[in-house]
Amino acid sequence: MKIFNSTAIRQIDAYTIEKNHIKSIELMEVAARSVFEYIIQHYDIEKKIIIFAGQGNNGGDALALARLLHIAGFSIKVITVFLSDNLSDDCETNYKALLNKNIPIYHYSIYLELNIKEDYLIIDGIFGTGLNKPITGKLADMIVYINSRNCEIIAIDIPSGLPSDGVTETNPIAIKATITISFQFPKISFFFAEYESFIGKWILTNIGLDKEYIANKETNFYTITKERIQKILKKRSVFSHKGTFGHCLLMNGSYGKMGAGILSAKACLRSGVGLLTTHIPVCGNTVMQIAVPEAMTYTDMQELTLTSVHDNINDFDAVGCGCGIGTAIHTQKMIHNLLLSTNTPFVLDADALNCIALNNWKHLLPKNTIITPHPKEFDRLVGESKHNGERLQKAILLSKQLTIVIILKGAYTRVVLPNGKVYFNTTGNPGMATAGSGDVLTGIIAGLRAQKYDAIEASLLGVYLHGLAGDYAKEKYSEKSLVATDIIENISEAYKFIL
Repeated sequence: MKIFNSTAIRQIDAYTIEKNHIKSIELMEVAARSVFEYIIQHYDIEKKIIIFAGQGNNGGDALALARLLHIAGFSIKVITVFLSDNLSDDCETNYKALLNKNIPIYHYSIYLELNIKEDYLIIDGIFGTGLNKPITGKLADMIVYINSRNCEIIAIDIPSGLPSDGVTETNPIAIKATITISFQFPKISFFFAEYESFIGKWILTNIGLDKEYIANKETNFYTITKERIQKILKKRSVFSHKGTFGHCLLMNGSYGKMGAGILSAKACLRSGVGLLTTHIPVCGNTVMQIAVPEAMTYTDMQELTLTSVHDNINDFDAVGCGCGIGTAIHTQKMIHNLLLSTNTPFVLDADALNCIALNNWKHLLPKNTIITPHPKEFDRLVGESKHNGERLQKAILLSKQLTIVIILKGAYTRVVLPNGKVYFNTTGNPGMATAGSGDVLTGIIAGLRAQKYDAIEASLLGVYLHGLAGDYAKEKYSEKSLVATDIIENISEAYKFIL
């Protein structure tokens, strides 16, 4: 799914109105009705509702909603947040339609007198995506008051005061919604942890914007969808053999951290790779062969850590490296030698990235390398970021500079491509915030890379599979007790869902 910034959304709105010969107020009515349908499906008619409506089009949506709720028999009050007499045309039309309808309408200046109670439902239609400055003064006081009421809050399209196009400040004065009902598309800001407490749960409603125009409209932001993944996934020939599906080398593990290597190896095999060799320190040979009998082992000359590059490194279809290898001096030298030794596709994670960061070796990363850092690992590579929005911008720049794919792990894992495009993953859950989850992802992506998926395909398919397997694991074990092994055990379920 495409994600657009606020300017592009306004252009799509305008095109839809012009091409389909509809009035803007008719589109507003469709938007308001979509929120109305949600409310009547989820709340009893006895629910008391207070609607805060601004003087722009977001306020117009709220006022149209007020009319629909009143007609349906809900007990409502409307609070007009009009800072002047200069209402948008459609807002003014919907405001006039409420007059003489026996609906209590109050100016926001008396909000403290309304005695808003916890059992009220608040509708936020004060500001939409057109807001371009922080909220201050009496309006800020009112929003703080609304948030303090502990009411359920439904935000129309976006919580008032929240930036729509990404993270610009970490603690804005904004409505803290329980539910955000977004029209047609999610907003870019929905995908950042800094704004979770403002957005609550977000859902999309289709308001009928022009499909052809959307399809042709350029954007740099997308979500990863099942349909996109189905186009990537390759079919297996009846005449396939294990060599058809590639030979992957995983260079993972050290004394005390062989579990990382084992998890990555198991996940790699579950990704569908034909052959797997694990390059491990001597101390891990026995446990690897017992835990993962399908994998071949190649032992390093060192007992406890990795110090060398495989003699036949160029014979492999992909190399995954970094899970649990540590950052000892001789391991750092191994990473340096690895980066200079082969053109085999790399998937680099964890300590491989830490070794690179310690020595500022980013420039040695071959083109089309995939790196999979969590936020702190990425900060070690490029410097600390003030927030996730800045971190994403740095990733976009680095991906372009080095022609690599960067997978920023976390909720809505971001896949950053060298062409500047960013894909947000929508599978996965908080239960996956557990030891070894990243090792599983590295194994999956390295296995896909060995199967001749290109760097972009392997990254998109890998993060989607990883998150989806985690979702299946959540259903079986719950978020609280989910462990990395559970993710591996459900990779097959994820594949079945896609197929």
